[in-house]
Amino acid sequence: MFHVYETRVSRGFQLAIGGLALLSLTGLVVTLWILVDFHHEQEIVAKIIRHLPDSDLAVARELAGELRFQSQLSILLFLNIIVTAIALVLLVRAYLNSERSLREVKVMASDVLASMDQGVLTTDRDEIITSINPRGRELLSLEEPVIGRPLSDVGVEHTLLCVICSHVNAHHSPVRDCDYTINRDGHEQTLRAGCSLLRNERQEELGTVLHVRDVTERALMEQRLRRMERYAGLGSLATGLQHEIKNPLSALSLHVQLLEEALESQNRSDEIDEMLEVIQTEVKRLTSVLEGFRDYASMSEPGRSRVDLTALINKLVRFIRPQAEQQKVKVEVKLPQEKPPEIMADSVHIDQVLLNLALNAIQAMPGGGVMTIGLNQEGDWLRISITDTGKGIPAELRERIFDPYFTTRHEGTGMGLALCEKIVRQHDGTIDFNTGPSGTSFSVLLPASGTA
Repeated sequence: MFHVYETRVSRGFQLAIGGLALLSLTGLVVTLWILVDFHHEQEIVAKIIRHLPDSDLAVARELAGELRFQSQLSILLFLNIIVTAIALVLLVRAYLNSERSLREVKVMASDVLASMDQGVLTTDRDEIITSINPRGRELLSLEEPVIGRPLSDVGVEHTLLCVICSHVNAHHSPVRDCDYTINRDGHEQTLRAGCSLLRNERQEELGTVLHVRDVTERALMEQRLRRMERYAGLGSLATGLQHEIKNPLSALSLHVQLLEEALESQNRSDEIDEMLEVIQTEVKRLTSVLEGFRDYASMSEPGRSRVDLTALINKLVRFIRPQAEQQKVKVEVKLPQEKPPEIMADSVHIDQVLLNLALNAIQAMPGGGVMTIGLNQEGDWLRISITDTGKGIPAELRERIFDPYFTTRHEGTGMGLALCEKIVRQHDGTIDFNTGPSGTSFSVLLPASGTA
């Protein structure tokens, strides 16, 4: 998958072995030629000896002895070549073993990259993709081959990768933990990317290494932690507000009633009646806001008993169906064939959560649509989903929908989803949502009976 620079050393090693083999072969040919030449000279000397007089035989025999001695030296040379050949065979065997080890290292590196949970891709200095692992293809939704193509071809949704790659090439410093969101199958997915320089063993810059991982679950967890941080100190604040504001409001409401009774015997104008009505209305509204904040900030644990979610959903559908039909909203219910286990919960609070989510779904479809209420068992957990076919939640509002007093409607206090999130959390569950142009789906995950 990735270029290994040790192959340069292997090629040089291979050339050295080839040269040594050629040298050994040349030595063998020369040795054979010498042996043939010596044998021919010995035959000539033998013929000469047969025709020489006795006075020259001593010199001829001495010459023949020297030829035999040189022949022995050539035999030693031949033995040396044989030993060299054996060494060459051992050297080739060592080379083949090193090549096999190198291939195993390459395969292991490829297996490691293929087994990683994060995508890894490399580029050259011109931001041309040189490699990518399977997880990278999956996260970037790449079906066609991209090796040899510009990084910008991975798609508009992943433009951030081009930005951080260019930054690393320009400033020669790594970039870490850059989050961006993409839309996949109608759901948002959060990816976290980073980039660093790709160097060889001589620290020469060859390009960049980009790594991408899916942090959707972590991002949701971080959102929950941020919301939990907002709860710190709310209990004491709620108590203080109850004392400092609600008590004066109660006294104000009482005096307004006394004032009405005192004015009943007198002729009062419509303007006075209107002002008294406004005072009473605002006092009730402030009291309602305080009670909502008290419920939201309360740290008391809910009462728990066995609750049948199937019966609770059927009761909810009967209650909201008239309002849904009035707004031309079709209600669909998807319950499992086998009855799911009960949960240990406060039925009033869970009913409040489901009613709030259902009413929000109906209000999200002012022109009509379909609301689907589903229940599924996932291991030791039960998931309740309420889905609408509205226009979805705008991107700039998604981070704030669980915040207290945040609302996009003219009516209401904006405490509905905040209370839902708090109630679900008190029941050891989670509440999340997926939204897009085709609608929004809220999902409540609660532990089944005996798993809390």
